[in-house]
Amino acid sequence: MLKNDLLLRAARGEQTERTPVWLMRQAGRILPEYRALRARLSGFKELVETPDLAAEVTIQPVDALDVDAAIIFSDILVVPEAMGLTYEMIEARGPLFPETIKTAQDVARMRVADPEEHLGYVLEAIRVTKRALNGRVPLIGFAGAPWTILAYMVEGHGSKTFSKARRLLYTNPALAHELLRKITDTTIAYLRAQVQAGANLIQVFDSWAGILPPAHYAEFSTRYIAEICAAIPEVPVTVFAKGAFWAVGDFAQLPCRTIGLDWNQDPRAVRPLVGDKTLQGNLDPCALYGTREQVRQATIQMLDQFGPYHHIANLGHGVYPDTDPDNVRVFIDTVKEYSVKMRH
Repeated sequence: MLKNDLLLRAARGEQTERTPVWLMRQAGRILPEYRALRARLSGFKELVETPDLAAEVTIQPVDALDVDAAIIFSDILVVPEAMGLTYEMIEARGPLFPETIKTAQDVARMRVADPEEHLGYVLEAIRVTKRALNGRVPLIGFAGAPWTILAYMVEGHGSKTFSKARRLLYTNPALAHELLRKITDTTIAYLRAQVQAGANLIQVFDSWAGILPPAHYAEFSTRYIAEICAAIPEVPVTVFAKGAFWAVGDFAQLPCRTIGLDWNQDPRAVRPLVGDKTLQGNLDPCALYGTREQVRQATIQMLDQFGPYHHIANLGHGVYPDTDPDNVRVFIDTVKEYSVKMRH
């Protein structure tokens, strides 16, 4: 039994005594405890691939920030690696794939990964984390949306335009679908295994949703996200598609419980489109650079826009690494205090 199940109740659409709060990228560089641990290691991948260390980092923000959920410390790019495409994490530059997907032969070489065999370290990290959390808060599992994973596999690194990946959708849509099929099958098996290992809620991150035109997004992303949501009925699923403001109406039809909003979206405009689904978000991460009072006011303004129910408070994207942890605490404390007042 969970001692604090606010997040799950809010995700399921139940009324809660206050608004639950957590932050994307809460486990990481904002915390000195994380930086101290990371400094002892060869790099990011060692941390992700060592279950005891990944569990320790997952729990750090629960201790340090008193958030209402833990999210397993991992990366969306473990999926292409499990399929046979290795990535490196370059300090201060981000992910790099030495090999990329260019041809039908490359796609044919990719396997549909077996979660226990190829991603067992993440599942073990979930099991270790669950034991250590001992029911304090729910644990969130996650994966990247198939389009975002394809974008990295074809482009090879982050990009402003992802023109190689987008070009594939125009020049060889059949091959794109073939790769998306394998990514989707891998992702469904992986997320189901996360739930079996103990994840209480699943989030699908479509980080590069916003660079596709709406018709392409419907064809090459939404349909695969819909499959993923339908395959995981046991726990609530959150879909977070950055920049895809025009897709919210489509997301309302998906079998997901929660829709994440980035900071460009107005919750008041979104709410009529999504019915009784829960919304998550969406404070601009840069708002946390303000004074304590500015952070407090920005948080209150955000809470007023979402209203008291069917909301999980979060940022509109991951917290930036140079953010002052004290300002993060102001955000979290304000959500807790003000959202109680909203209900009275």
